[in-house]
Amino acid sequence: MMTPAEPLAEAVLAPAKVNLALHVTGRRPDGYHTLESLAVFTRFGDRLHLEPAAADAFSITGPFGPGLPDDGSNLVLRARDALRQACASNLPPISIRLEKNLPVASGVGGGSSDAAAVLKALNQIWACGLGQQELAEIARTLGADVPMCLTARPLVATGIGEELEPVSGFPALALVLVNPGVAVSTPDIFQRLEQRDNASLPALPSKVDFHSLRNWLETTHNHLEPAAFAVQPVIGQVLKALDKAGSGFSRMSGSGATCFGLFETGNVAKRAAVALRARHPGWFVAATRSMAWENDGNGDS
Repeated sequence: MMTPAEPLAEAVLAPAKVNLALHVTGRRPDGYHTLESLAVFTRFGDRLHLEPAAADAFSITGPFGPGLPDDGSNLVLRARDALRQACASNLPPISIRLEKNLPVASGVGGGSSDAAAVLKALNQIWACGLGQQELAEIARTLGADVPMCLTARPLVATGIGEELEPVSGFPALALVLVNPGVAVSTPDIFQRLEQRDNASLPALPSKVDFHSLRNWLETTHNHLEPAAFAVQPVIGQVLKALDKAGSGFSRMSGSGATCFGLFETGNVAKRAAVALRARHPGWFVAATRSMAWENDGNGDS
């Protein structure tokens, strides 16, 4: 371990994870489902504010903060404690404030991304000196989605989500995220699956742009959609609203209920978001861009 540097304060982005396509390809004997997913990470997400303190502290603010547990069950604290155990027990106290901008239990990996952001930030603040592989090993103990959120680049995830293949050259995408204000239980959705041995993802086009990606997405699925629709029929209304707002392609992300619309330009996406907020004032709506392969992962919301 490196010698701790002068205490630092940091504000870091925990980007939303969007599953552009998600195929359920099987089920292992231990009950975990095998998946193949093309995922991207957006410039909109939660934010973590970390600074040295006299004693460990944790607080939650933001529009989706109320009701979120601030005890040891929160992935932020589990990530802090896991990194402290991996580095040294005498690391200094830290104050963490989670600015919760993403809906809870909404299919965009909010909690997993929060945990990944804490691992990366504290690795720097505490000068632990852990490499990406060492951080990934800690991330795997926190949840299947945490390693991919640690990568926060366009990628294809396989296995139970832990086998990651970055997609080099993948462009930034103009997206609108919409959540109708309902939470969805991921285990409940998986339990409701009628078919678990679906085909793998097709090969990506050699050159990915808006048009080639849209055509490719038309040949793929989110195999969790039918089960999620049965639990929360309003998800179907969200997809219709995105289509009406001019989305080039609309789909549910993860196990829902957040859906995304793919737009050709950022300005078109912003105009669509304005229209969606006007028509559905009770919904969460965010126009954003995904991080391209070349992005450094620290984009603003």
